[in-house]
Amino acid sequence: MPASERDAAYLLDMVEAAEEVRTYVQGKTLADYEAEPMLRAAVERKIEIIGEAARRVSEKLKREHPEIPWRQIIAQRNVIAHEYDVIRNAELWEAATVHIPRLVAALGPLIPPAPYAPDN
Repeated sequence: MPASERDAAYLLDMVEAAEEVRTYVQGKTLADYEAEPMLRAAVERKIEIIGEAARRVSEKLKREHPEIPWRQIIAQRNVIAHEYDVIRNAELWEAATVHIPRLVAALGPLIPPAPYAPDN
């Protein structure tokens, strides 16, 4: 698969996971987040997926789009995956409710449209 197609797939993975996070936290508060282990686990997992997909995006695309905080996204994934004992709920809540909506808006235009497949 060409790098551009892989990048498109990773960007789509990022947006899909981000949209799921937005759904999970809709109508919730930080107190809800802190009180619901399943909600925290779901948000953490999707943020981890976002970071892993960001890590796999080509360096070329990352250089072309410095407006995306690639390093911070990847760093957050690393904390969740490797330093789970230092996760701060308030920081992940801010990521889920403030940064993820911005990320979706920034990534959307980078995803190419799906190829047209005429009916047979």
